[in-house]
Formats: sequence, C-alpha cells, structure tokens
Amino acid sequence: MDARALLFGSKLRIAATVLGGLGLVVGGAFAAGVLGVPSVERVENRFGDVDEAETAIETDLVVQNPNPVGVRLGGLRVDYAVSMNDVEMARGEKRGVGVGAGNSTVNLTTYLQNDRVPEWWVSHVRNGETTAMTVDATVRSSTLGQSTSFQPASRTIETDVIGQFNSSEDRPVNADAPLVEDPVLVIERTNASWGEVTAAETPIDIEFRVYNPKASPVVVSNVGYNITMNDVQVGSGETEDTTTIPGKTSRVVETPTAMSNERLDEWWVSHVRNDQTTELRIDFYAEVEPPGSDDPVRVPLDGMTYTKTIETDMFGTKADASGEGGSDGGEGTTGDGDATTSEGEATGDGTTSGTTSEEDGTTSGDGTTATSDNSTTSDDSTTTDDGILARGAAA
Repeated sequence: MDARALLFGSKLRIAATVLGGLGLVVGGAFAAGVLGVPSVERVENRFGDVDEAETAIETDLVVQNPNPVGVRLGGLRVDYAVSMNDVEMARGEKRGVGVGAGNSTVNLTTYLQNDRVPEWWVSHVRNGETTAMTVDATVRSSTLGQSTSFQPASRTIETDVIGQFNSSEDRPVNADAPLVEDPVLVIERTNASWGEVTAAETPIDIEFRVYNPKASPVVVSNVGYNITMNDVQVGSGETEDTTTIPGKTSRVVETPTAMSNERLDEWWVSHVRNDQTTELRIDFYAEVEPPGSDDPVRVPLDGMTYTKTIETDMFGTKADASGEGGSDGGEGTTGDGDATTSEGEATGDGTTSGTTSEEDGTTSGDGTTATSDNSTTSDDSTTTDDGILARGAAA
C-alpha cells in the first residue's frame, strides 16, 4: 500500500474521530447543563420599506449566549412573530445563526402582509377600539432539541377615532344661493358611534340635530358624505330619506355612513410612508328645499367637516433617530459591546416572504460575533401614541 495514502487516510480518520468526539463532548455538555442554550434578551422593531403588498418590519434581537465561546451548534434558528388581537400580522425565521459569547444582536426582516390590515381593523373596532399587540421570539437548536422563548409584555393599543365628532356647538348652514336668506338651518348637535362592523365594512352611525330658524318648513332631501384618510377615499355615499323640519323646530336627521374595509390596506401604506401619521377627514353635504322654492339646493355642510391628525408609534422606536427610542423588551437600544450579525430576510408560512439567510460569523478577540456585512444594528387636534391610531398605549 502507498505509504502516503496510508498516512493521509490516517490523518483523515484521526480528524474525523476528533471532530466527532468534540461534537459528543459539546453535545453532552449542553445536555448535562454545563453549557446553556442561547436566549433572546431584548427585541426592538421598526418599520422598513413598504409597498402595495407588504410592509417590512426590521427587527433587532439581542441574543444572550451564556457560554464562554461563540456557538453555531445544532442548526441554531430564530423564530419570530407579531400578532394583533390574535391576528397574526407577520411571521418569519432565520437559520444558521451564529452568536458570540455574551450578547449579540441578530438582525432579521419579516414582512407584514398589508391584506391582513382589514382583518385586524375589524377585531380592533369589535373590541371597543382596543388592540393587544404581542411579540414572540424563540431560539431553537434542532440538534439539541432545546429552545428558549421570549415574549415582551403585550402592548395595549386604544383609539378614539370618531369620539370628538360628538358636539353640542351650534353651526349655521348657509345656502349661498340667490333669493335665499341664510342661514337656512342650524346644526345644534352631532353624534357618531360605530355600527355593527362586518368583514366588508365599518359603519359609522351619525346623527344631526337640526333646527329650522325659518317660519316655514324646510325639506332636507338627502345627506351625502365622503371619508378620506391621507387622501385615500375609504368611504362615500348619501342617504335617500327626506326629512321635513317645521318652522322654528328641531329634528334629528340620521345619516348612516360606512368605511370600506377593502380600502384600509391602501390607507395603511400611506400611513407608514407618512411616518405613521394620518389625516382623517369626513366631509358632508345636503340637498335642501328652502321655503318658497321647488328646486333643491346642494349645500356643503362646511361646519360639519370633521378632521383629525393621528400620529402613531407602533413599536415605540420612531424617536430612534434622535437617540430617544425604546424597545419591546422594555430597555433601551443595544449597548456598547453587543455584536451585530449581518442582516437577512426571514422566511415565512403565509404571512411572510423572503429567503433564508445563512450567517457566517467569525469570533473576535472579545468573543463577539463579527461578519463581513456592514449592516448595523381636526378637530385640528393631534393624537400621539404608541400604537396604530392610538390615543394611548400601555406596555
């Protein structure tokens, strides 16, 4: 037998034996509890790019490795999911994760499917304009058959989208038409409440208490409306009921309106692109037959126009650019000494898209993981909150 082949073969066998033995030793150390399974210590989210179909959620996971050496053992994988009122908005995973000793930051991208927004909205309104947002992150080792999970406290998101429409302020209605003395009517009171929301639409039941200052009756033949959010039309229509208001008398005019839920994903895109800010506007008009006139006059109800500026901070990280942002883990941004692996897209199962990313990190002198990637870690009122359309949010 060739001596070189014998020697070379022996070296391969020796190397295989050493590696195999090392694997058994390390695996046994994990099993015996000498070495620990890495865990997620902190989660920080922010919105990334958005298009008509999906919204990127950029996530920094701070993974704590309790071992004195970096690990890539056993197909280390990170699973991640975001749900709102139990409606899963995004889910993804990242395989081949390598982490150094101590804390390392793993970057991943999951994709919120915009067509899930209407389903969430229905649950939000049905739940009294309240949403519980939950985040789940799990580190798994397929070889060791072990995992650790992390779930920050659920964020409660509450809104009051139409509450300020309720008013008892008198507002005159002027026809601005020849031979018609203004005001033709006076709006004495307005009320708005959500109707029975369905998968297709979100009704808003609106009532006007209208006073006729004339001595003769005024006929209101119909009332129309238009609802926009960031100039995206989400509802329009008009009633066909006729209401006659006697002179010097008040009557309640009911005006059912509705938002089309299928338009809400388009609104969502505008909301995220506009730094989580929405301008809500509801315009009204009426067709009125003044005393002594047989022809109806279309009258804009300018005094009834409802506007509201709504700002949100869903993940509590909008202020990161100024260094003031927080994290879902209740702590600040990643501190000094934390390693950052290269950014990759997460794969999903129905609610996410993208490709699996393999991270080939190397261990630096201080035990942290380094990679070749450079990625780092109106009523004229304004509502500023920690949630979607939120009036207030509590961690």
